[in-house]
Amino acid sequence: MALAAKAAFIPYTAYLAAEDLSAEKHEYCHGVVVAMAGGTMLHAHLIANLHGRLFGQLVGKRCRVFNEALRIRIPATDLSTYPDLSVICGPLEHDDVDKDAATNPTVLFEVLSPSTAAYDRGEKFDHYTHLPSLKAYVLVDCNRENVVLYTPGEDETWVRRVHEAGDTVRISVIEVELPVGEIYAGWEEFRSVG
Repeated sequence: MALAAKAAFIPYTAYLAAEDLSAEKHEYCHGVVVAMAGGTMLHAHLIANLHGRLFGQLVGKRCRVFNEALRIRIPATDLSTYPDLSVICGPLEHDDVDKDAATNPTVLFEVLSPSTAAYDRGEKFDHYTHLPSLKAYVLVDCNRENVVLYTPGEDETWVRRVHEAGDTVRISVIEVELPVGEIYAGWEEFRSVG
């Protein structure tokens, strides 16, 4: 999702009250609220493909996939946001202040768009690395068949693995395999309209 207009500083409780009444989603970080613009047909298609393949492979396991309606809270950096997809294994943990925000995602997925790619690869990823539960971060490119999987290394750095057409993304922590071709199945129809 693209980031749009910024608002003035507000307390988190005021953000929650406004978010409950809003038809749009907003990110919150240190009192700054940022509106998240809607995605494109291609963006929605790639998310749907991912969701379907994840759901099918997670049935009967202790992990569940959630769509972009689930708010994720990172207390250590004071960020609340809506990843495109989240996988949570085990019991859902809630934020102390925000009962509608999960704090224990195991895997997070972002489908990149031109307006969010730099943020998703940089600052947002930095926030996500403060989640002790996070074991994988997956970035899906909208412009080409390219999926990047980040997993934590032994020395607190994150290991980057690039997957392209013909490859399979293996997310061992949730025992899932995602062929890149399946993630991008049918995407040609939507590429011309974005």
